[in-house]
Amino acid sequence: MSSSTTSAANAARRGSALSRRILISLGWLVFALFLLLPLFIVVSQGLSSGLGAFFTAIFEPDALSALKLTVLAVVISVPLNLLFGVCAAWCVSKYDFRGKSILVTLIDLPFSVSPVIAGLVYVLMFGAQGLLGPWLQDHDIQIVFALPGIVLATIFVTVPFVARELIPLMQEQGTQEEEAARLLGANGLQMFWYVTVPNIKWGLIYGVVLCTARAMGEFGAVSVVSGHIRGVTNTLPLHVEILYNEYNHVAAFAVASLLLILALFILLLKQWSESRINRLRNSAAEE
Repeated sequence: MSSSTTSAANAARRGSALSRRILISLGWLVFALFLLLPLFIVVSQGLSSGLGAFFTAIFEPDALSALKLTVLAVVISVPLNLLFGVCAAWCVSKYDFRGKSILVTLIDLPFSVSPVIAGLVYVLMFGAQGLLGPWLQDHDIQIVFALPGIVLATIFVTVPFVARELIPLMQEQGTQEEEAARLLGANGLQMFWYVTVPNIKWGLIYGVVLCTARAMGEFGAVSVVSGHIRGVTNTLPLHVEILYNEYNHVAAFAVASLLLILALFILLLKQWSESRINRLRNSAAEE
């Protein structure tokens, strides 16, 4: 190789390395400006009046009530979406049937519909002047502006997460192992528990983590159906909005910091489950 060719190759490598450093630096800069800086502002504003005011805002009765309602909505909606997601993924990945593409499209519907519109639909169905409102009032059943409406809205916006994580994973695995288990005499429950679940458990955890994070932070749909009854139907995001609108900025940022801590915990779980999935996929590709 001539000296001119070698020089050109070295110059190209130096240029490539410089471009890579510039892109990485720009990526970190954008990350710092749009993610780290807002998080720092939230925490610093929450602590601006000291730890006493911070913990007072968090342990204030309305804040604790909002926290309990948020956790309750998550505890109810996530298992239901887990059950639906597993069943939907099983049907889509293991069977061919008429309307399969329609089912997949409906699973993705909450991604394309505004949460506010979803909340409005529930109000039009279950509100006092809604389609089923008079019948619900006659039977003393409260859905809108109560816990059932909040749970329904949360379920709607979190429906896709478990199913969309499991469908490609189960399609990639195929049906050979289940068919072998069936030939060996396993019934449907045994086949699912001992063959399918071990193969999808990390994808299942990943979907549940995403579903939990979305349920905790949901604002639009829950805001429409909750009625904003302080200490009764306010979740944590709604409580933060009320505090901020009342110009109680320290308390608002303190409660937002609590949401931030929960989100970071969920993010760690997401990262852990994602790394496990990638490890399993790499080992399967090597085999």
